[in-house]
Amino acid sequence: MTRSTQALAYSRPSALATAPGGRLLGLETSGGVTPLGAEAHPGFFSGLLTSPRAAARGLLAVADVAGARYYQRVPGSSLDPVVTGNGDRLRFESFSGCCGVYARLDVLREGLDGADTGHGTTNVDVNNPLREALSRMTGDDPLHLRVGPDEMTVTTLDGPVVEKKVPLPDRWLRGFAEAQVISAGFDLRAELPAAEAVRFLRALPRGSGTASRGAMWVVPTGRTLRPTTRPVRGAVCLPGPERLAALQRVLRDATALRVYGPPAGGVAVSSAWEVVLPGMRLTLTLSPDAARGFSGEGGVLEALATEEAARDAELVSVLLAWEPRIDPAELAVEAGLPVGRVRAALVRLGTAGRVGYDVADAAYFHRELPYDASRAERHNPRLVAARALLDAGAVVLTGDLARVASGERHYQVRESGGALSCTCRWWADHRGARGPCKHALAVRMARRDTVLATLTGGGAR
Repeated sequence: MTRSTQALAYSRPSALATAPGGRLLGLETSGGVTPLGAEAHPGFFSGLLTSPRAAARGLLAVADVAGARYYQRVPGSSLDPVVTGNGDRLRFESFSGCCGVYARLDVLREGLDGADTGHGTTNVDVNNPLREALSRMTGDDPLHLRVGPDEMTVTTLDGPVVEKKVPLPDRWLRGFAEAQVISAGFDLRAELPAAEAVRFLRALPRGSGTASRGAMWVVPTGRTLRPTTRPVRGAVCLPGPERLAALQRVLRDATALRVYGPPAGGVAVSSAWEVVLPGMRLTLTLSPDAARGFSGEGGVLEALATEEAARDAELVSVLLAWEPRIDPAELAVEAGLPVGRVRAALVRLGTAGRVGYDVADAAYFHRELPYDASRAERHNPRLVAARALLDAGAVVLTGDLARVASGERHYQVRESGGALSCTCRWWADHRGARGPCKHALAVRMARRDTVLATLTGGGAR
């Protein structure tokens, strides 16, 4: 697995301290992007939390996922959560070490005592002493949250005093992109009130050792969810129920449970599980299987293989302004592009960590992940393999059919209604459910090059 190293430098450790009139939760930041450009220690918020205990537990849940591996559980480093200020909310995000669970805590304006936030994205330090202090919070005494350095730190800072270096796998970066693409296809499937939400989540099986319990399905029945052994009509897939363990942190303050996903089919699929809290939401999005991380789903490959989407992404990126909700139709008008091309551009921007997707709002949001996410594109195995096939002249186009030489074998790729199918084993196993194979991607690139050559009067590649 290809890895890079993420270097994090904080001015001091994050801490929960006693302050006049209550407590102070100081979250220290390390590097990031704001409307003013890159900053070493950006500050996004300073104000009261309306539901301190729920916020503390939600932040711990996000940190739990960052430090967890739900498949092949071995000790490893975790990356500190990412926080984004969108003007009206704070979003704390993390990804599990196994790339199969994406967590996000949205602290909304009503959870921030009605105060606005700054704009930008950065990592925040969540260390073990802070986790222990947050775990001991039992009441709702006033809690002041500060995200970023205080004024004294800014004026006296001589240099970083807390440094962390953690491995950052390329597939972890790709997982962020794939999770937002998959989530964009979800719809609300069920909503449970507080009592039923708690009952259902507490009844789920817990994980043990390295074994995964696989997928189960649940069917909305009245005000609750009923387990079923197969994906009947109206069912929602719950792949690896033990991976919802982090939600146990917040059950005491839960007001509802919302479940999002695609229509049930014959195979396991991803789903998102959102616990509604006072002034905030905690969401866990699960990959189709504990042994199958988001990084291999292939939902972004079509957009990455298209130069048109790359150009459109450059244009659309200029129009982003840290909005908490991005409307593709409005962006299309501003950019002078069809909505479909704007959506493809947003997918492309997602691979660079520049947009995410919120299932509750059914909308994209702007953020800038504080790492070199371009590695996710450069090192995507299928994309790299497809470009190698194209460069080697392995693709021969003949009408709706194409012939691709790969090693000692030859494959046929057929286009029908804009979709491509292939005679390779990957297509036989997945039928497009995990994105195109390398042969179909190479054909898509070759057809694009042929069209461009015709339009420009140049020779085909």
